Amino acid sequence: MDEQRTITVHGHARAFRMLGTGPTVLLLVHGIGCDGTTWDAVAPALAERYTVIAPDLLGHGRSAKPRADYSIGGYANGMRDLLGSLDIDRVTVVGHSFGGGVAMQFAYQFPERTDRLVVVAGGGLGPQVSVTFRALTLPGASVALRLSHLPPSRLALASLRAAAGLIAPAALAADLNEAYAVHTGLRDPAARSAFLHVLRHVADWRGQLITMRDRAYLTQGLPTLVVWGDQDHVMPVEHAKAAAELMPGAQLVVLPGVGHFPHREAPEEFVRAVTDFVEGTRPTRWDARRWRQLLQTRSGASQAA
Repeated sequence: MDEQRTITVHGHARAFRMLGTGPTVLLLVHGIGCDGTTWDAVAPALAERYTVIAPDLLGHGRSAKPRADYSIGGYANGMRDLLGSLDIDRVTVVGHSFGGGVAMQFAYQFPERTDRLVVVAGGGLGPQVSVTFRALTLPGASVALRLSHLPPSRLALASLRAAAGLIAPAALAADLNEAYAVHTGLRDPAARSAFLHVLRHVADWRGQLITMRDRAYLTQGLPTLVVWGDQDHVMPVEHAKAAAELMPGAQLVVLPGVGHFPHREAPEEFVRAVTDFVEGTRPTRWDARRWRQLLQTRSGASQAA
């Protein structure tokens, strides 16, 4: 990967890496608690054909962690402004987990800037989410998360991680390993605060709060790819099937034996799926009149019902 760069947007440092020189630009948006390095296994291969941008979202990685707007819409705005600062008008936006929700929101808010959409085990497609995420939305989670970084707790978690690697199925072990890495990145109090702000915006103890299911029909005409692992222990694979049904014309790739991080667990298959999708589709061009017609048709149908 190219050396990480930093640019100041609205007074806050935004870290990102940019590689490749292809005319098609891929914007890779990571999930909650991760950073741009989550794409390291696939970004160099994708950069052989495309320009790849892998940012650290605000509150994550080497980007600033201010007291700020950590809503999904705010993150979509942040991606638009980062691209504007880099003099990039249009992208194929690729998002994983929470980043998948950001990618869908970006396509919804800025269709004129979106060539294609790739959702990787994305949030916002159903209420179900892992019990760990739901528990972290409860009162006292901040204290519990802070205590979990004390040496005895870290030692216990490391032991559990090692045991899981020996006895758990491969996909579950991989998901637990990634969860441990996310936990390690939350040693910084500012990172923990940002993490909890993001999580509580999109979920509560009952599950996910944010949904794009009611607006999925607006992806009609937008080339869309949904990638999921059939052993995902964070977002169930049923969400992938729902997405393929809700998004007109969406392509669905389900990777067998893979958990919540397809781009890390099966990088070759992931690169092949994304490359085949990009090469096999033409970038959409937003038509404001057609957009209005979709909205009006659906609104009219709802009123009639």
